[in-house]
Amino acid sequence: MALPQTQGKTLPDAWDYKGRPAERSKTGGWGSAAMILGGEACERLTTLGIAVNLVTYLTGTMHLGNAGSANIVTNFLGTSFMLCLLGGFIADTFLGRYLTIAIFATVQATGVTILTISTIIPSLRPPKCNPKEASSCIQASGIQLTVLYTALYLTALGTGGLKSSVSGFGSDQFDESDTKERKQMNNFFSWFFFFINIGALGAVTILVYIQDNLGREWGYGICACAIVGALVVYLSGTRRYRFKKLAGSPLTQIATVFVAAWRKRHLELPSDPSMLFNVDDIPDQGKKMKQRLPHSKELRFLDRAAMKDPEMGNGNVVGIKWYLSTLTDVEEVKMVIRMLPIWATTIIFWTVYAQMTTFSVSQATTMDRHIGSFQIPGASLTVFFVGSILLTVPIYDRIIVPIARKVLKNPQGLTPLQRIGVGLVLSIVAMVAAALSEVKRLGAARSNGLTNDPNSEIPLSVFWLVPQFLLVGAGEAFTYIGQLAFFLKECPKGMKTMSTGLFLSTLSLGFFLSSFLVTIVHKVTGDKKPWLADNLNQGKLYDFYWLLSILSALNFIMYLVCAKWYVYKDKRLAEEGFELEEADEPTCH
Repeated sequence: MALPQTQGKTLPDAWDYKGRPAERSKTGGWGSAAMILGGEACERLTTLGIAVNLVTYLTGTMHLGNAGSANIVTNFLGTSFMLCLLGGFIADTFLGRYLTIAIFATVQATGVTILTISTIIPSLRPPKCNPKEASSCIQASGIQLTVLYTALYLTALGTGGLKSSVSGFGSDQFDESDTKERKQMNNFFSWFFFFINIGALGAVTILVYIQDNLGREWGYGICACAIVGALVVYLSGTRRYRFKKLAGSPLTQIATVFVAAWRKRHLELPSDPSMLFNVDDIPDQGKKMKQRLPHSKELRFLDRAAMKDPEMGNGNVVGIKWYLSTLTDVEEVKMVIRMLPIWATTIIFWTVYAQMTTFSVSQATTMDRHIGSFQIPGASLTVFFVGSILLTVPIYDRIIVPIARKVLKNPQGLTPLQRIGVGLVLSIVAMVAAALSEVKRLGAARSNGLTNDPNSEIPLSVFWLVPQFLLVGAGEAFTYIGQLAFFLKECPKGMKTMSTGLFLSTLSLGFFLSSFLVTIVHKVTGDKKPWLADNLNQGKLYDFYWLLSILSALNFIMYLVCAKWYVYKDKRLAEEGFELEEADEPTCH
């Protein structure tokens, strides 16, 4: 009886905090989204505020070596992005996005608070070095490092869980079926990108300056206050949020297909794919859940997951989750597998990216950073990196896209794979520029007799490092957006949340690969002629950059082969006579 009064005023697929159908006028919209955006800005401010200047804290305060410090930074960032997969799985399967954000934001706040306390209590860090005695530097003890690692990895855990759900929960506040709210959702993602970069700019300028001039306790304390404040604001909006049902994790679907195929590995595949179990065999209520996909000839061993076992009979096969999958489920998994070569060949870019927060910052701290009487903090040089990203996006939209449309006859300008390719090329050039600038820096150190003095300022402007920051920043703008567009477009309808996980895992593995390369190089060259010396003036960092440029060039060749082999989903399905129901697809974030 209440239906006529509420029809059109409530949303069919969203609920309020009490589990009632969400009222359009009282829930969602920009008011709710703004509270979520504020949390993302504070997350970015906090994570980057710690990461971009962490290497100088580890070497200058904790008295660790350059190689070890670089690995701690890249492992911290790599873990943050890898834990996005865990956060996404928990949100999709158990808690939902709202609770996931609330819990992991609390974890992050705890980690940053412990980090702040460790900078305040003298016993949690080693004593300062005596400038007159090089041997007076005492490395951090086991207990001190344990506290530091606890703080960092609690922060990483919180960051991963928070990042996995923020954009998705923000988009949940808008109704895609409503024309006005769909436009607002598109604007939300523009503001989402804007707030990420505002947080990044605040981290690499204001926070880094505070850390270097007022003390780490002030810088990290501001981070702790920011994330706690964001959490309070976020929780205060609970009554206004729109909540969606749990979608289930696509990781479960992938595991189900592989387990079902393995269990029936001894069965002979039928010659006619129509004999395989598919969505058409599910009752009407189930058929509406997925769009049927055509059978493909590749990766046929997975087809066994859709085979009905004769020993089971032809009874009720619905619900045999780990023994029988639909052919459409199998084809969706195949789509993801086809994307893996592209996924793998984009990892090296983020290894190059990692150097901007580690060795490039260490280089900057040894050089002349003065503009008049003002001294730029070494880590603040990453402002050129962030600025390059912000400049490249409008340049691409306003200049490159119109040219590409005329030359390539492509209405979207560059395809996602072409954009990734441009980013990879820029990363190669960036490492060449980094190697050349390091040769210049070492030449200045030798000519001024500062090879044995790591604490003296080399009379060479820090702006010699700007090209490598600008090139990697521009490369990120191409690679980041290209990867995101590729994974969003190519992920199957039934596995949309895989897109963010696949994308962020390339960042994570890129940071871990950086740690691996640093460890190997340091072990091979660390005794007699170290490339990555604790005193950069006595090392050969330029050789490490040359190594990365060579590896990036070889990777680019592999990428070209993979990109040429890859067939876009729309084209492949069109050749099979199928059309995607794109209008019905949920936006993936």
